Amino acid sequence: MKQKVLIAGLGLIGASLAKAIKKSDEYTLYGFDVLPDTLQTAINENIVDKTFDQFSEAAQHADIIILATPISETITLLQQLDEIVFEHDVIVSDVSSVKGSVLEAADKLTNENIIFIGGHPMAGSHKSGIYAAKAHLFENAIFILTPTTDCANSHVETLKTALQHTKANFLILQPDEHDEMTSVISHFPHLIASSLVHQAKKWEQIHHYLPELAAGGFRDITRIASSNPKMWQDIFIHNGDKMSRLLQDWINEMVTLKEYLDKNNQLEIIDYLEQAKSYRDGLGEKTTRGAIPSFYDVYVDIKDTPGAIASVTNLLAENNISIRNIRILEIRENITGALRLSVTTREDQLSAVDLLRQHDFNAFIDL
Repeated sequence: MKQKVLIAGLGLIGASLAKAIKKSDEYTLYGFDVLPDTLQTAINENIVDKTFDQFSEAAQHADIIILATPISETITLLQQLDEIVFEHDVIVSDVSSVKGSVLEAADKLTNENIIFIGGHPMAGSHKSGIYAAKAHLFENAIFILTPTTDCANSHVETLKTALQHTKANFLILQPDEHDEMTSVISHFPHLIASSLVHQAKKWEQIHHYLPELAAGGFRDITRIASSNPKMWQDIFIHNGDKMSRLLQDWINEMVTLKEYLDKNNQLEIIDYLEQAKSYRDGLGEKTTRGAIPSFYDVYVDIKDTPGAIASVTNLLAENNISIRNIRILEIRENITGALRLSVTTREDQLSAVDLLRQHDFNAFIDL
């Protein structure tokens, strides 16, 4: 008999999970959402097999429930689940990027049929909603699981099996260490990106052509500021203490950097920048820690002409070199841009550079 999986919340993350799980014929997919249009789209696009507009009704049919909703709503749904009489054990997970608040709510559950395993797929997009969903959204991404203390390994494996077609790399963490790390590398950068946009907006009052010059690096570093404001407000509220501490650390860091600039202390500035470059360049290289994969980058100069990117990717594909990630670092009309290709082995990195150079591409390993 097929297991029944309920995705509660069919936005970007929930619908993407549904699309990935639907690749297996071992599951029946149910979808719940508060928006009728979203439910209709989920059926029309064959994202789920059946939809519900009442959460409690949908939950009673499920073997696995994934709460793909904002953090506050996830906690509310957990409280509703606690009141439901289940005839069998139900594995419940979530996708919240803050685990402390959710696990605290899960620990208060009294329903013995609920087995909670916190989850956080660390992938997303500045786009939102069911139309932005992709089955491959989580491929090669880190998918963090935070089981409760009394959760059996067999239940964790059951959840992993249901999520196997996401092709994510699973990593088990404690809630507090998860929240600290995601604060540093995910939540806090979003706050900084938003502050940089506010700074540019203020300076536009003086320099009216500033938006026309805000290309390349500024666009890259502030891209995440385009994400859903309500979702991020929810994240900041539930992780407020850690965010406040990081902000104070940042303020202290900026005070130090300002002193270097005010005193024209060139040696300290060079050392500061070199340390940052060294650490940044070393991220993800040489070693693999648990589920975290290593990547090796190849940079290629390309012209802004039709088919330029395809000529590079097709050449590598024809020679069985798999690209795990691709990104245009800088390209403007009619000039040469830099294409960054990530591969999984040092051998593929070297082979790709040699192959591209043989075909007259300007390819290199370091920028």
